[in-house]
Amino acid sequence: MNLLRFKAWGLIKTVEFNFNQNLITTHLKKYLLIFSIAFINPLLNSLFAQDNFATIEKNIHFSARGLFHDLNKTKDTLLLKSDTKLNYVYSINSDHHREVDKYLDTKQYKVALNNLSKGKHVFVVRQSPVLIVFVVRVFGDSPLIASAGED
Repeated sequence: MNLLRFKAWGLIKTVEFNFNQNLITTHLKKYLLIFSIAFINPLLNSLFAQDNFATIEKNIHFSARGLFHDLNKTKDTLLLKSDTKLNYVYSINSDHHREVDKYLDTKQYKVALNNLSKGKHVFVVRQSPVLIVFVVRVFGDSPLIASAGED
């Protein structure tokens, strides 16, 4: 038994308490582990994580179901696939300039995103008689690390 003396409201009191060293060290180790995971994990994720080259905001309207529009694994190419022929593809960037402007007569088309400027690009795909609109945001971080193994 250990004794603890403290002064409260001008009175000195002596209190007995049972001091278990093993119990306290196990609790300290548990809290140290929790805090280290909570603070070190986000730091490591930001250091070693590879940012996306681009992201896509898909059109989920029922009329857009006929067009597969997604990014490839390295996120540097836009893939367009359809059961019917694609007639026209264009994109308008945040400065209101067209960077992609292509007449098509095919069911599949790939757009290289590394040729586009950084920022928001609104893509319009004409699939007669439907116009399908979606957004691709290009961040411009180099996709070289992700595609280094590809030849």
